[in-house]
Amino acid sequence: MTEDRFESGYIPLSHQILWTVLRVLILIWGIYGLFHGSVVEFLEAIFAIIFTHLWDFFQILGGYTFITRVDYTTQSMLNIFIFIGVVVGSTLNNRTEFHHFDLVTHFFAGFIASWIAYDLAVVVQGKKRRLSPAVAGMFSIFAACFIAVGWEMYEFTMDRVYGLQLQNSMPMSDYGLTDTMIDIIMSSVGAVAGMFLVAFYRNGILGRHKKLYKQRAQKLEENEQLKEKLLKEYYKNRK
Repeated sequence: MTEDRFESGYIPLSHQILWTVLRVLILIWGIYGLFHGSVVEFLEAIFAIIFTHLWDFFQILGGYTFITRVDYTTQSMLNIFIFIGVVVGSTLNNRTEFHHFDLVTHFFAGFIASWIAYDLAVVVQGKKRRLSPAVAGMFSIFAACFIAVGWEMYEFTMDRVYGLQLQNSMPMSDYGLTDTMIDIIMSSVGAVAGMFLVAFYRNGILGRHKKLYKQRAQKLEENEQLKEKLLKEYYKNRK
């Protein structure tokens, strides 16, 4: 495994197979729903498949921007989440009496949002400068929690404007508030777990390629130290 394989545009065969399998399963689920009278499930499947190509859109339409350097693993996690949330979650909610899968989706939503936000912070910083893992970790938690709160704001707005029951609000009951707070808590727990895992993975503590990531982190740290040393010598000579 060389460092070139971690550059933008490269997708390992295992990830390509995973993406293809998930897309086919989502399409089969959508067609099944269509033939059983659920146009909504079919439309959900179409939109879900479009989102499974988000990383490809970044590579094609991103030009020379930082977005093209987003790692392919984020798309793999997003595809798994889409499959679980759309196919498994919708099936359980619509065809069974199990109504607690929402907790699982909120946990993984926080986890994936935290992971993607961590990578995004590093990518925005640029290739030649090392971003402190602590700073990237704090950004990932803040971003994931903001997304969780933003989602609950969206549900609240839809309930008030269109009379839906996304937050399960009931007159003379705090069930809606409880549901909202549990969702935010689960998303926050997932965000914390995702932050630690991605920080350990990207800094060579965990994972199959920890040696390569550790070497990369050490190289960036050495470059930063060299820059600092040269700056000190420059200002010292000016005096």
